[in-house]
Amino acid sequence: MEALGINLPGLIAQVINIVILLVVLRAVAYKPILRMLDERSSRIRTSMEQAEQVRREAEKTQQEFQAQIEAARKEGQNIVAQASQIGERIKQEALTEAQKEAEGLLARARSEIQLERDRAVTELRREFADLTVQAAGKVINKSLNKDDHKRLIEEVLSQSTTLRNN
Repeated sequence: MEALGINLPGLIAQVINIVILLVVLRAVAYKPILRMLDERSSRIRTSMEQAEQVRREAEKTQQEFQAQIEAARKEGQNIVAQASQIGERIKQEALTEAQKEAEGLLARARSEIQLERDRAVTELRREFADLTVQAAGKVINKSLNKDDHKRLIEEVLSQSTTLRNN
Protein backbone atom coordinates (compact mmCIF):
# COMPACT_ATOMS: atom_id res chain seq x y z
CA MET A 1 0.00 0.00 0.00
CA GLU A 2 2.90 2.22 0.26
CA ALA A 3 3.03 2.11 -3.50
CA LEU A 4 -0.31 3.77 -3.51
CA GLY A 5 0.90 6.33 -1.00
CA ILE A 6 -0.97 4.91 1.92
CA ASN A 7 0.79 4.69 5.24
CA LEU A 8 -0.82 1.81 7.12
CA PRO A 9 0.09 2.93 10.67
CA GLY A 10 -0.99 6.49 9.80
CA LEU A 11 -4.17 5.17 8.27
CA ILE A 12 -4.99 3.09 11.32
CA ALA A 13 -4.21 6.05 13.58
CA GLN A 14 -6.47 8.28 11.53
CA VAL A 15 -9.25 5.66 11.52
CA ILE A 16 -8.89 5.34 15.33
CA ASN A 17 -8.89 9.16 15.65
CA ILE A 18 -12.00 9.41 13.51
CA VAL A 19 -13.71 6.64 15.54
CA ILE A 20 -12.70 8.38 18.80
CA LEU A 21 -13.84 11.70 17.34
CA LEU A 22 -17.16 10.16 16.33
CA VAL A 23 -17.61 8.58 19.81
CA VAL A 24 -16.71 11.88 21.53
CA LEU A 25 -18.90 13.89 19.15
CA ARG A 26 -21.71 11.45 19.66
CA ALA A 27 -21.37 11.62 23.42
CA VAL A 28 -20.70 15.34 23.69
CA ALA A 29 -22.42 16.94 20.69
CA TYR A 30 -24.67 14.57 18.84
CA LYS A 31 -26.80 13.36 21.77
CA PRO A 32 -27.27 16.89 23.25
CA ILE A 33 -27.99 18.29 19.80
CA LEU A 34 -30.48 15.50 19.10
CA ARG A 35 -32.01 15.99 22.58
CA MET A 36 -32.17 19.75 21.96
CA LEU A 37 -33.74 19.14 18.54
CA ASP A 38 -36.22 16.67 20.07
CA GLU A 39 -37.11 19.18 22.79
CA ARG A 40 -37.48 21.92 20.24
CA SER A 41 -39.60 19.65 18.05
CA SER A 42 -41.68 18.76 21.11
CA ARG A 43 -42.09 22.46 22.03
CA ILE A 44 -43.07 23.26 18.44
CA ARG A 45 -45.56 20.39 18.45
CA THR A 46 -46.97 21.57 21.80
CA SER A 47 -47.16 25.13 20.52
CA MET A 48 -48.92 23.95 17.39
CA GLU A 49 -51.38 21.91 19.47
CA GLN A 50 -51.98 24.90 21.73
CA ALA A 51 -52.41 27.15 18.71
CA GLU A 52 -54.91 24.67 17.26
CA GLN A 53 -56.72 24.50 20.59
CA VAL A 54 -56.77 28.32 20.80
CA ARG A 55 -58.08 28.43 17.22
CA ARG A 56 -60.82 25.92 18.09
CA GLU A 57 -61.71 27.87 21.22
CA ALA A 58 -61.76 31.11 19.25
CA GLU A 59 -63.99 29.46 16.67
CA LYS A 60 -66.26 28.14 19.42
CA THR A 61 -66.33 31.59 21.05
CA GLN A 62 -67.11 33.15 17.69
CA GLN A 63 -70.00 30.71 17.19
CA GLU A 64 -71.29 31.41 20.71
CA PHE A 65 -70.99 35.13 20.03
CA GLN A 66 -72.90 34.75 16.77
CA ALA A 67 -75.56 32.68 18.57
CA GLN A 68 -75.86 35.36 21.27
CA ILE A 69 -76.13 38.06 18.60
CA GLU A 70 -78.82 36.05 16.82
CA ALA A 71 -80.68 35.48 20.10
CA ALA A 72 -80.44 39.19 20.92
CA ARG A 73 -81.69 40.06 17.43
CA LYS A 74 -84.65 37.69 17.81
CA GLU A 75 -85.36 39.06 21.28
CA GLY A 76 -85.22 42.59 19.87
CA GLN A 77 -87.64 41.62 17.11
CA ASN A 78 -89.95 40.05 19.71
CA ILE A 79 -89.79 43.21 21.82
CA VAL A 80 -90.57 45.35 18.78
CA ALA A 81 -93.45 43.03 17.83
CA GLN A 82 -94.81 43.12 21.40
CA ALA A 83 -94.49 46.90 21.50
CA SER A 84 -96.31 47.11 18.19
CA GLN A 85 -99.08 44.83 19.50
CA ILE A 86 -99.35 46.84 22.71
CA GLY A 87 -99.48 50.07 20.70
CA GLU A 88 -102.19 48.64 18.46
CA ARG A 89 -104.15 47.42 21.48
CA ILE A 90 -103.85 50.83 23.18
CA LYS A 91 -104.93 52.49 19.94
CA GLN A 92 -107.96 50.19 19.68
CA GLU A 93 -108.83 50.79 23.34
CA ALA A 94 -108.56 54.55 22.84
CA LEU A 95 -110.71 54.32 19.73
CA THR A 96 -113.31 52.22 21.56
CA GLU A 97 -113.27 54.62 24.49
CA ALA A 98 -113.64 57.59 22.14
CA GLN A 99 -116.56 55.88 20.39
CA LYS A 100 -118.22 55.20 23.75
CA GLU A 101 -117.71 58.82 24.78
CA ALA A 102 -119.09 60.02 21.46
CA GLU A 103 -122.11 57.74 21.81
CA GLY A 104 -122.64 59.00 25.37
CA LEU A 105 -122.38 62.61 24.26
CA LEU A 106 -124.74 61.91 21.38
CA ALA A 107 -127.25 60.22 23.70
CA ARG A 108 -127.05 63.13 26.15
CA ALA A 109 -127.46 65.60 23.32
CA ARG A 110 -130.48 63.68 22.01
CA SER A 111 -132.05 63.55 25.46
CA GLU A 112 -131.41 67.28 25.93
CA ILE A 113 -132.90 67.96 22.52
CA GLN A 114 -135.91 65.81 23.40
CA LEU A 115 -136.32 67.65 26.72
CA GLU A 116 -136.06 71.02 24.96
CA ARG A 117 -138.57 69.87 22.35
CA ASP A 118 -140.92 68.66 25.06
CA ARG A 119 -140.55 71.98 26.90
CA ALA A 120 -141.15 73.90 23.67
CA VAL A 121 -144.23 71.79 22.87
CA THR A 122 -145.54 72.32 26.38
CA GLU A 123 -144.89 76.05 26.16
CA LEU A 124 -146.49 76.14 22.73
CA ARG A 125 -149.55 74.32 24.08
CA ARG A 126 -149.84 76.81 26.91
CA GLU A 127 -149.57 79.73 24.52
CA PHE A 128 -151.94 78.02 22.11
CA ALA A 129 -154.38 77.40 24.93
CA ASP A 130 -154.16 81.02 26.04
CA LEU A 131 -154.67 82.20 22.48
CA THR A 132 -157.54 79.76 22.02
CA VAL A 133 -159.20 80.92 25.20
CA GLN A 134 -158.81 84.53 24.16
CA ALA A 135 -160.10 83.80 20.68
CA ALA A 136 -162.99 81.79 22.05
CA GLY A 137 -163.75 84.54 24.49
CA LYS A 138 -163.82 87.05 21.70
CA VAL A 139 -165.88 84.77 19.50
CA ILE A 140 -168.49 83.96 22.07
CA ASN A 141 -168.11 87.27 23.81
CA LYS A 142 -168.11 85.92 27.23
CA SER A 143 -165.64 84.66 29.76
CA LEU A 144 -165.33 80.97 30.28
CA ASN A 145 -164.81 79.32 33.61
CA LYS A 146 -161.91 77.02 34.27
CA ASP A 147 -163.72 73.79 33.41
CA ASP A 148 -164.98 75.25 30.17
CA HIS A 149 -161.47 76.42 29.34
CA LYS A 150 -160.04 72.97 29.86
CA ARG A 151 -162.73 71.29 27.84
CA LEU A 152 -162.32 73.77 25.02
CA ILE A 153 -158.52 73.38 25.05
CA GLU A 154 -158.78 69.61 24.94
CA GLU A 155 -161.14 69.77 22.01
CA VAL A 156 -158.87 72.15 20.09
CA LEU A 157 -155.77 70.09 20.83
CA SER A 158 -157.44 66.87 19.77
CA GLN A 159 -158.64 68.52 16.57
CA SER A 160 -155.17 69.94 15.86
CA THR A 161 -153.61 66.50 16.50
CA THR A 162 -156.14 64.90 14.15
CA LEU A 163 -155.43 67.52 11.49
CA ARG A 164 -151.70 67.12 11.89
CA ASN A 165 -151.86 63.30 11.54
CA ASN A 166 -153.91 63.55 8.32
